[in-house]
Amino acid sequence: MNETLYMISAAIIPVVLAITVHEVAHGYVARQHGDDTAARAGRLTLNPLKHVDPFGTVLLPGILLLAGLPPFGFAKPVPVNFLNLENPKRDMVWVAAAGPAVNLFMAIGWAILSNLGAFMSGGIQIWFADMAQIGIAANVVLMVFNMIPLPPLDGGRVAVGLLPVTLARPLASVERYGLFIIFGLLLVPSLINEAFGTNFHPVWAIIQPVVKFLYSAIDKVFLFV
Repeated sequence: MNETLYMISAAIIPVVLAITVHEVAHGYVARQHGDDTAARAGRLTLNPLKHVDPFGTVLLPGILLLAGLPPFGFAKPVPVNFLNLENPKRDMVWVAAAGPAVNLFMAIGWAILSNLGAFMSGGIQIWFADMAQIGIAANVVLMVFNMIPLPPLDGGRVAVGLLPVTLARPLASVERYGLFIIFGLLLVPSLINEAFGTNFHPVWAIIQPVVKFLYSAIDKVFLFV
């Protein structure tokens, strides 16, 4: 119990920031390109309660944690009316990419902050180091997962914006089923693994090499102590 409470105390700040700032970034960039839907809905705020999604913020991280995978998730999507954008197809790319981009910058930020641990000692030094490492990992995993090219994930919307119309339309039509596909890819293998004692997680197998590469690169470049 004490270990669980310790991990929660170390993880809550970086994880909440990773998810919340990710969503705010979408709304902010949308406003810069002509759509103020998120601003009018009161979603351009760092108040995490405004961004909680029952599935992405609570259920999904819980499932992954129980499956023995790094817990990550997403917040309630910030409302964006792409028709209000100055150039909907082009600006969709900027709006969608804003969230993962912010996660990358936050991962780097946590790596730089981790250097402050050199000026600490004892338990606070260990706790701060753990919090910084969680901050790096949470942001890298959230960024890479969201860049999977499947709508409504950010990578899917980036792909829709970049692909020619003949390819973009069929991909965009997948969005209504996207969450069910993602949920199935995460949940079904976990159930199979539990029943047969296997250890195969297709989504993690796909993103793991990229996550490890980025985590290692950020750690080597920005961790000085």
